[in-house]
Amino acid sequence: STPHPLRQTPNNEITHQIMSNSQPPPQEQQPALFCSIGSPKTSISKQELRETVEKFLESLGARDDVLLLPPDFTRFHSQAGTITRFISEYYNFTEREEDAGGSSTRATSASSPSIQIIPALGTHAPMKNEQIELMFGSNLANKKTCNRNDDSSDSSPFVVHNWRDDVVTIGFAPEEMVEKATHGMVREKWPAQLNKLVWEKRIQRESDSSKSNPQPLVLSIGQVVPHEVTGMANYNKNLFVGVGGVEAINLSHFIGAVHGMEKLMGRGNNPLREILNYSSSKYLEPQLDLWYILTVMGPSSSQDSDDDQNDGVEMKGLFIGRDVQAYDLACDLSLKVNFNLLDRSPKKIVVYLNEEYHSTWLGNKSIYRTRMAIDDGGELIVLAPWVETFGEDDCIDSLIRKVGYVGTPEIMKAMENDDELKSNLSAVAHLIHGSSEGRFSVTYCPGKLTKEEVESVGYKYSDLEKMKQVYNIETLKDGWNTRTDEDGSEEEFYYISNPALGLWAHPSRFEEESDTSDAAQKHGDVAISSKQEASDGSGGVGGWKKPPRKPDCTE
Repeated sequence: STPHPLRQTPNNEITHQIMSNSQPPPQEQQPALFCSIGSPKTSISKQELRETVEKFLESLGARDDVLLLPPDFTRFHSQAGTITRFISEYYNFTEREEDAGGSSTRATSASSPSIQIIPALGTHAPMKNEQIELMFGSNLANKKTCNRNDDSSDSSPFVVHNWRDDVVTIGFAPEEMVEKATHGMVREKWPAQLNKLVWEKRIQRESDSSKSNPQPLVLSIGQVVPHEVTGMANYNKNLFVGVGGVEAINLSHFIGAVHGMEKLMGRGNNPLREILNYSSSKYLEPQLDLWYILTVMGPSSSQDSDDDQNDGVEMKGLFIGRDVQAYDLACDLSLKVNFNLLDRSPKKIVVYLNEEYHSTWLGNKSIYRTRMAIDDGGELIVLAPWVETFGEDDCIDSLIRKVGYVGTPEIMKAMENDDELKSNLSAVAHLIHGSSEGRFSVTYCPGKLTKEEVESVGYKYSDLEKMKQVYNIETLKDGWNTRTDEDGSEEEFYYISNPALGLWAHPSRFEEESDTSDAAQKHGDVAISSKQEASDGSGGVGGWKKPPRKPDCTE
């Protein structure tokens, strides 16, 4: 294979493979893995990233229809926005923007395909225009294109995914897999759901191959990092959750909650991921020309960076492939880069949430990623200047306000008696994930929620400005810090500037069984209300077309 110019440090262990074919082989003969680049000491520059992406696209040959599935603004530091821009520029869809580091190459495609972009929102709110421009660049943000299904020429290439309405069920994972993952609580099939536009890109298997046109290309782009629901983020989660449907998302979140976060986080292989992998190999891989572009991000190893917006974060790994192999390799590197095993449990952890976090639905990553590190009786302080609500939509927000983060037993009890919760199992899962189970306390310091609102959902409240004076984020360093009170007493605490970049744990809690899953199991089977109407023949588990009492949940 052709050597790849990476900035290296001594003893830098780089795994590296790039498919050397200049002409694309037939679909069925293409290697499943295009490239595997990275190590904990690797630093992949913008130029190196662009060159690798362009070589990959060149290997695929001419295309006339390309669909991109990057994450939303909550994964701003994944560099998925930059990769999306590079793809757009290679295919002549937008004019090339010069990178800070400059570039000696100017590869472009011979074809100029139509391009659509669906940010993988999952349950999140749609991206704002300013977020699109910041993440993907002004050329893409302001691009106007002719929609094939519309005569107008002023459509944006960005398509907003609606997880309640824009989906189709493409198949099912066996109920035995769901029963195993939920410890017998749910005995139903898991519906594999996708945005309808993604499923329209299925490979056309024409009988006369001489008349075949280039197949639609689907590129899923994102960061692999420890995750509270699926163990490790991205890969097929970007499709089945990121652009998935209400039933699949609700049930997958619920599976993650009752199986136990401590049993999932940081583990690429787990019962929920087995369900996604089964559905991926059975339905996605045979039907779509689908490739994954996966990044691993970590703290910058030096101050010299060609990315002014990346806030001390750099790319440690890049993996491009068609199946689970690329994901497994990315998981291996992510655990080396993003998993922080502490030799002692902090009594106090302080987490700062940047502008990516405007709700506790997003901001509770501060709890998920630190709960296996904090000591019994400890305190988690969350500095959250931009948090202004609890849920990402009115329906979920109202359920969080009604039930609160009150611990697994109380949440499961509330679900047994509430059809709204039964029809929104992702909310149940979120409430469980965000509960400390009484083992430690959570003090939220939001910029735009009141003391009464915060305390009503079970958290402690403290004034943001006062706490920022005590814990000055401008002077704190990630890791252990010590501050001195006015009376001269010292306080030691652990500081995390961005919880999205890692997982923190003490060895004893990373290995032990999950208390939350045990508590959930005591409540037996999940009883589904007979008053509800299931959608797409899923049996109703995990989501409903028409919840009985909350019409705004489907609007």
